[in-house]
Amino acid sequence: MREYVGFVWIADHPGIRLRLLASSPEDARARVVEEHGEGHVISLWNEEDAAKPR
Repeated sequence: MREYVGFVWIADHPGIRLRLLASSPEDARARVVEEHGEGHVISLWNEEDAAKPR
C-alpha cells in the first residue's frame, strides 16, 4: 500500500484535501469516486513518485 494525497473539487465548493492508502493510482481514484461520487475533478499523486527524477 502506498499513500496518495490530493484534492477533489465538488461543484463550486473549495477543494477537499485527501490522504489515503491504496495499492495503485487507479485504486486510489476508485476509492475517491466511491466516497464522493462521479463527475468531480480529482487530482491525486504519490509523494514518493513525485520526488523521483524524470
